[in-house]
Amino acid sequence: MGLTEALLGMMAALAADAPEITAAVTALVGHQARIGAGVVIGSNVFNLAALLGLAAVLAGEIALHRRVVAFEGVVALSIAATAVAVVVGALSAAAGLAVVLGVLAPYLLILGVKHDRLRRLGLPAAWTRWLTGAIEEEELELVAAIHPHRGRARDAVLAVAAVVVVVGASIAMEQAASTLGTRHAVPEIVVGALVLAVVTSLPNAVAAVYLARRGRGPATLSTAMNSNTINVALGLLLPGAIVGLGASSTAATLVVVWYFGLTAFAVGCAYVGGGLRRGEGVLIVCAYLAFVGLILTSAYSSTVGMLLGTALPVVVGVGLGAWLLRRPGREPTARPEPGAGPRRTIEPEANRSRDSS
Repeated sequence: MGLTEALLGMMAALAADAPEITAAVTALVGHQARIGAGVVIGSNVFNLAALLGLAAVLAGEIALHRRVVAFEGVVALSIAATAVAVVVGALSAAAGLAVVLGVLAPYLLILGVKHDRLRRLGLPAAWTRWLTGAIEEEELELVAAIHPHRGRARDAVLAVAAVVVVVGASIAMEQAASTLGTRHAVPEIVVGALVLAVVTSLPNAVAAVYLARRGRGPATLSTAMNSNTINVALGLLLPGAIVGLGASSTAATLVVVWYFGLTAFAVGCAYVGGGLRRGEGVLIVCAYLAFVGLILTSAYSSTVGMLLGTALPVVVGVGLGAWLLRRPGREPTARPEPGAGPRRTIEPEANRSRDSS
C-alpha cells in the first residue's frame, strides 16, 4: 500500500492489540464495565512494565533518541491524561474520544507524510526540521525491525483469517474468564486488570523483548506507546461512547491513575537518560508489582487480601533484585553522538565472515 515505516509500526501495534480490544469490547457490550476498563488500562500498565521495564532488564539498556522520546511521549501522556479524565468522570466517553482523535489525527498525518512533503503542511521551519529528525530516527529502527515486503492477495487472505481467529479466541477467553470469576467470587477488577490484561498483552511483550535485545530502542518505545494509545481509543473510549462505561469506582480510578503515573515516569527517565537502563527497568517492573498489590488490596477487604497485596510486591521485588545482582553485568557501550543514527548491535565475527564470503 506504500505506507511509511512509521505507519507500518502503528499497524503492527494494532494487530498485536486485537486481543485486548476484542476482550474489552466484549466485556463492555456485556455490561461488565469494570472488566472492560480493567482489560484496557491494566494492559497498558502491563505494557509499560513488560515492553519497557522487562525489556530494559533483559537487554541491559534500551538506547533512545530524545526527539523520538519527546515525540512519542507527548502523544502518550495526552492520551493517558484523557483516559484519567474519562474514568474519573470529568469527561464523557464521547468527549474523551473526540480529544483523543484530535491528538491522533495530526500524529498519524505526520507519520504518514513522506519526509520531503512534511514542509508542505505549513508548519514553522523549526518544527518541520525537528519533526523530520524525530521521524527519521524512529524509522531507521522500524525499517530493520519490520523489514516489509510488497504484499500479495495471499497476504490479505491470511491477514483476514488471522483476525477472525484472534477475535473469536478473545471473545471466548473473556467470557470464560468472566464466568470463572463469577463462579469463584473473583472481583471484576482483578479479572480484567490483572488476569485478562496480562494474557492479552503477551504478544506485545514478546515483540518488545525481541526488539530490545537487538538494540532497536525506538522501535520498542513505539510499540509500547502506540499499543497503549490504540487500547484507549478503540478498546475503551469508542465502545464506551456507544454503550457507556458505567459509574466510576475507586478501583478503576486507581488503575488509570497508576497508568498515567507510570507512563510519565517511563517517558521522563527515557528522555533524561537518553534511554532506559537496567536499574530503571527494575524500578518500572517493581512499580507494576506494587500496582498488582494495590489492586488485590482494594479488591479484597479481608486480612488475607491485605497481607497478600502488601507482601507480593516486596517479596518479588527482593527476589528480582537478588537475581539481578547475581547476573554478570554487561560491558558499557558508547552513547550515540547527538544527531547520529541509532546505535546498532555488533554482529558476531563469524556472521561477518560468512556474509563477506
